Amino acid sequence: MVSYLPSPTSLEVRHGHEVLRIEAWGTDSARIRAALYRVPTSSVGALDDVPPQFGASATARGGADAPNGSAADGDSGFGVIVETTAGGARLVNGELTVTVTFDESEPYPVPHLTFTRTSSGAELLAESREHFWQPAARVFLGNGSGAYEIHQQFASYPDEKLFGLGQRTHGRLNIKGLALDLVQRNAEVNIPFVLSDRGYGLLWNVPAVGRVEFAENATRWQAGQAREIDYWITAAPTPAAILERYADATGYTPVLPDWASGFWQSKLRYRTQDELLEVAREHTRLGLPLSVIVADFFHWSAMGDYRFDETQWPDVPAMVTELASLGVELMVSIWPTVSPLSENFADYRDRGLLVGTDQGVEFLQTIQDKGMATPMPVGFYDASNPETREYVWGLVSRNYLDAGIRVFWLDASEPELNPAHPSNMHLYAGPGAEVANIYPRDNARLFAEGMAAAGQPPTVLLCRSAWAGSQKYGAAVWSGDIPATWRSLTEQVRAGLNIAISGIPWWTTDIGGFHGGDASDPAYQELVTRWFQYGVFCPLFRLHGDREPRTPTGYAMTGGPNEVWSFGDDTFALLRDVLEVRERLRPYIHDQMRLASATGLPPMRPLFVDYPDDPGAWMVDDQFLFGPDILVCPITAPGQRERSVYLPGAPGGGRWIDAYTGDSFAPGQTITAAAPLSHIPVYLREESQVSLVS
Repeated sequence: MVSYLPSPTSLEVRHGHEVLRIEAWGTDSARIRAALYRVPTSSVGALDDVPPQFGASATARGGADAPNGSAADGDSGFGVIVETTAGGARLVNGELTVTVTFDESEPYPVPHLTFTRTSSGAELLAESREHFWQPAARVFLGNGSGAYEIHQQFASYPDEKLFGLGQRTHGRLNIKGLALDLVQRNAEVNIPFVLSDRGYGLLWNVPAVGRVEFAENATRWQAGQAREIDYWITAAPTPAAILERYADATGYTPVLPDWASGFWQSKLRYRTQDELLEVAREHTRLGLPLSVIVADFFHWSAMGDYRFDETQWPDVPAMVTELASLGVELMVSIWPTVSPLSENFADYRDRGLLVGTDQGVEFLQTIQDKGMATPMPVGFYDASNPETREYVWGLVSRNYLDAGIRVFWLDASEPELNPAHPSNMHLYAGPGAEVANIYPRDNARLFAEGMAAAGQPPTVLLCRSAWAGSQKYGAAVWSGDIPATWRSLTEQVRAGLNIAISGIPWWTTDIGGFHGGDASDPAYQELVTRWFQYGVFCPLFRLHGDREPRTPTGYAMTGGPNEVWSFGDDTFALLRDVLEVRERLRPYIHDQMRLASATGLPPMRPLFVDYPDDPGAWMVDDQFLFGPDILVCPITAPGQRERSVYLPGAPGGGRWIDAYTGDSFAPGQTITAAAPLSHIPVYLREESQVSLVS
């Protein structure tokens, strides 16, 4: 027997030990939670509150006395209907209809969910059983602790295309057919949101370590240890609307600060105050634009101190003041690692501010930090603990913010474990196996809340990892420690588009790759040139890398030269032109960033977001739109001097203009575009006011 408990905006279904809750959760959207015995009263996922534009005005129409036990929202404007019948139940919220059926002819019947588009009745997604007998679509495998290994299985659709799931290194835009781990790793950012060309978006709101399989025979989400199944689904009518609904549910990015759209300069490590200042001064002498320069790792006295080493950085306020006079922000690298040699280590340990461990002492990584003759174990502060966030921010505020530093690089924020066993972690938020994936989000939260409490405007937090909702804390993600290869550049194009679909409008790469690259090698100079020409159209524009000659990781390392003038005169001339293009684009970029803050629409996006009715736009994975007016076609192979370009749009629609020649082309066709070393193919909408050339 199955029982249905309707309310004005939700439906609870009970069968056996399982409780299944379906709630209207924003426009055209619903949240689905399932658990044994009871749905948990709280969650550390991304769905903190029902989106405010929904629900507050929901009033019952019917309730207990309504026909068939139905309830509806008669004046919220969202068309929420909850009704039960003899054969099942359904919840209708705008364009999303969730239908519950209970087939008593099955050997072991269970409630089954199907999601359809209300206006057309078209099936968007449906649960499917793991086995015709049992298990069914929702699986709970107990481990005796009150938690379960959980599975949620859906039907697979042969021609479906899926996008998102954060940032990966698989080099694919369409992730249909892939099996992917749901865990945070360097260069692998787990944001479990997918957008389907069938017209839905789905967030797996379970921060546990797990796996998802987008197979030909089924789609299955899995968590190794969790208390409930929890996901959110929307049926908004277009990809852009899906992204807006997703931002409604998980949060909107702040407006990008004016300084952040310019050029960011970094190398592996500037070792002293004089080294860093000399690079900024050289930019000024050469007339090169510069917005941000970076004091990277090991500028500190010890991990966990969160202050500069005075022997190498003797007058930080004076340095910040000089940089400000040059129009440059100083960004400092902040790792969540805490050295046992830190002056604050006893506080972290005795006040319970470190990430705990299920087994062994509270050390989860090794590195050779200041004061260490050899690599030693270090711990991580627990960013999920409010007391930790307050304590760490106090150090950051006194030692950085009070000196005028307001830009923070949150490196190694997966957190990067050694060995990589997140299940050994134990956090304030819960066991690592259940909650590890939220660490980078809560780490960004630490700094966003600290800045707000200090009366500071939102800043940019450059993060190596993220989870759903990180964007509302001002998290900008970069693609991690990637190799300096053409293949890696190719992968970045797809990685950047998928993380944009996953709700992160602020994204960048290490231009030139991180691992390796000889600045004096002509072959590498070509790669750097093409990477710059791609990077100028990324939301953030940033040079970084560990160039040759490289040295072992430790506080003495500095890396080879990595300034725009480091790659030879011919390359420098090309890169100067790229820097000038970025400067001309900055007003346009801020227009797009304001739109991202208001609507959730990322400035860097796949073609299908703007052209959902063009079948060809869904097939292109090596071009992208930078805002609505700029079509970018990167060059990702050595020696390549032309490439195929698809111009999206309906035949007879607005034309595309070559940004460099002014030639005009009709949409809906594929052309061969010239790609001299001086620039990559870029096209502008005919109606656009953007110009890349002076």
